[in-house]
Amino acid sequence: MSYIIASSREWHENLATRLTELVGRQFAYINRREDLTTERLTKMRPRYVFLPHWSYIIPEEVYNNFECIIFHMTDVPFGRGGSPLQNLISRGIYETKISALRCVKELDAGPVYLKRPLSLYGSAEEIYLRASEIIEDMICQIIKEQPVPVEQTGETTCFSRRKPEQGDIAELTSLNQVFDHIRMLDADGYPRAFLETKHFRFDFERASFKKGQVTADVKITERKNE
Repeated sequence: MSYIIASSREWHENLATRLTELVGRQFAYINRREDLTTERLTKMRPRYVFLPHWSYIIPEEVYNNFECIIFHMTDVPFGRGGSPLQNLISRGIYETKISALRCVKELDAGPVYLKRPLSLYGSAEEIYLRASEIIEDMICQIIKEQPVPVEQTGETTCFSRRKPEQGDIAELTSLNQVFDHIRMLDADGYPRAFLETKHFRFDFERASFKKGQVTADVKITERKNE
């Protein structure tokens, strides 16, 4: 029996390697959208397809024919939708849950296998690495116990995927908001929090908030003429 880890984030390649050692079964790793196909999965015959941080639409023929489990960084049905980490922090929410749920046609609406708490303190990179460790434990538990997923209950709240221009800190009104804005976008592959003047763009990362002031690393580039 085999399993699959499908993720668009490089750090989950190590997750597949560790799980192979922990579980004693082979975990294949997929990181390209074009490789997540029914043809390939049929040859591999996986028991589960685990999708931590998969940024693409999962084809209907895939989740209809294989048990696909996604990991969403909210206590669903609250916070269905895109950019959960950034949407939570921008709302002043610093504790959440990772929900393991079965993939269905409606976004993040599938039944839930289990949930685990997650702290949203630290940079986005630190949070994602922390989440990866929790997801590893969740995958081991799912394989061991094979729980039957339970339908979601409660009021549904949906998030919209955030756009790069929402990283602008110009209109923020508190230092805490500035700090949160910088850290929630501080991860590999994410557009950084920024500020623009007539001639320059300032991109921020590695922020700290101490003694009433925010300090951060900044990259300054010239703005291109529009």
